[in-house]
Amino acid sequence: MNKTVNINLAGTFFHIDEDAFGKLKRYLEAIRKSLSDPQGSDEIIKDIEARIAELFSEKLERSTQVVTLKELDEVIAVMGQPEDYMVDDEIFEDAPPRSQKSRTRSTASHKQLFRDEDNKFIGGVSSGLSHYLGLDAVWVRLIWILLTLFSSGFFIIVYVLFWILVPAAQTTSEKLKMTGEPINISNIEKKFKEGYENVSEKVKNVDYDKYGNKVKSGTSGFFDTLGSVLLTLFNIFVKFFAAILVFVSIVTLVSLIITFFSAGSIDIWGHGELVEFYDLGSTSNAPLWLVSLLGLLAVGIPFFGLLILGLKLLIKNLKSIGTPAKVILFVVWMASLVGLGILGIRQATERAFDGEFTSEYALPVKAGDTLKMKMVSNSDYEYDARRRGRLTIEYNENDEKVIYSTDVRLIVRSTNDSVGRIVIEKRAEGRDYLAAKERAKAIEYDYNFDGETLALNAYLTTDVENKLRDQEIEVIVYLPVGTIIYADDNTYTFHRNDSYYRDILDNGDEEKYLIIEDGQTRCLDCPEEDEFDSSTNDESKEDWEEEWDEEDGLYIKDENGDFIKVNRDGIKIKDSDGDKVIIDKNGIDIQTTDAEDTLKVKIGN
Repeated sequence: MNKTVNINLAGTFFHIDEDAFGKLKRYLEAIRKSLSDPQGSDEIIKDIEARIAELFSEKLERSTQVVTLKELDEVIAVMGQPEDYMVDDEIFEDAPPRSQKSRTRSTASHKQLFRDEDNKFIGGVSSGLSHYLGLDAVWVRLIWILLTLFSSGFFIIVYVLFWILVPAAQTTSEKLKMTGEPINISNIEKKFKEGYENVSEKVKNVDYDKYGNKVKSGTSGFFDTLGSVLLTLFNIFVKFFAAILVFVSIVTLVSLIITFFSAGSIDIWGHGELVEFYDLGSTSNAPLWLVSLLGLLAVGIPFFGLLILGLKLLIKNLKSIGTPAKVILFVVWMASLVGLGILGIRQATERAFDGEFTSEYALPVKAGDTLKMKMVSNSDYEYDARRRGRLTIEYNENDEKVIYSTDVRLIVRSTNDSVGRIVIEKRAEGRDYLAAKERAKAIEYDYNFDGETLALNAYLTTDVENKLRDQEIEVIVYLPVGTIIYADDNTYTFHRNDSYYRDILDNGDEEKYLIIEDGQTRCLDCPEEDEFDSSTNDESKEDWEEEWDEEDGLYIKDENGDFIKVNRDGIKIKDSDGDKVIIDKNGIDIQTTDAEDTLKVKIGN
């Protein structure tokens, strides 16, 4: 069992066992003695310690790991033995060259891009690129100037980005990395001496460099200040952006995980579970948990990557998750996208065709008869008759599950036949036309006529085996000319139709006795008063009611039944005498009726 010692090496704390600590201490002392020139030895030792600390950090997987003799020997093998460099000064005096062992350790290392502030003119970008590319700094500066001229100044922005993003070579180790030289004892000492000699040389030649250095110093000082301000603003923006990225990623991932684990257990329809409703709507036969899992992976993995990116921007020295993990995540992400694509194609093909099944029934109503019409709801499902259009899962009177919908459209048209008729068009979707038609045929819908009142179901049902395939009903009631119709107020939402459906029963005609004419209706119980026009006085205008409906648009009417309707389909004006003016996408349609004749004028389709 060995004792451990805590040491501070170049500002970094390490746990090192007692034997390794003793050897490291002797190693650093030997380096200090081996330095050929004691001048600047403290700075050289600091650089060497910084390099040793860097190598220790690379070799230790955890911050709590202890540096042993093994790690120390590996670091010494990189840095070299102190005695290998004691003859450096003698090389210039025709001394014997270094041993093969020493030369082997001096092999070049990989270059890294830094800004060279020792030879900078503005920010040291060109000097740093010259080291990295192996070109003279003069040629690099000349290339920058030419690129700036030919790009109309764009490369000034590129230069500023390099200045902000590329770090400067501050330490001796960074300067050696910039030039691609091995970071060992010999090169650290040599680099320090070169810097010291450059400073001494400039001091000797101060008069020669006086004016050039003054201009260079002033220019670089301004740009250094500007660069510092831009760098500070950029760092603030990056940190803020990273914080938002982390927050959004965490919220999204948590939401996805909660959704995945709660799928199939949330009751949002009042009857049954989410998984049950999904099974009725899905055509891929894939279980809900599988679709949820694929969705979690397809969306969650990119957000997990954004989370890692945000953490790296916020936290320095954050360890990577590793290349194998990245490859696995990418493969899983691609597989989830392919899986969702296959399920999506199967879902789309199952609903690619619309099918229709039409039934026609006689309605024993003739000219002169009065027909009352209303919509009827089922208390097992809901009490009020109102068209909502949604498909839901309900239980019928036998407590059996059925698909329930109020997607029923009512249309009233005139006919020249002697008796009326009812046409019921059932529609649904399927993977082909025949499948869609069979599914439409399976829709259950009914009505009742007692000789006076036509009671139409305000809903449709179908067996759960038919799945959710946009089932809907369209009921067309054909009434002979001369028939009188009285529509209950609850029919309002079911015959809210545009001009495409050629419905002669308008919204607002409810609770009135209307006589069926050719392609129109005329109110029989509406009070007869003067037509409302622009000359109407203020007192009569008060009799008009104005209302706004989301679908009907602007609707103005009076107690006589005269109305003006303006909506997305066009303009419709009608008075109590049956006169009409319709302006829509089909053109202009004018119909006027007097005691003797009927005049029709139509311009357009």
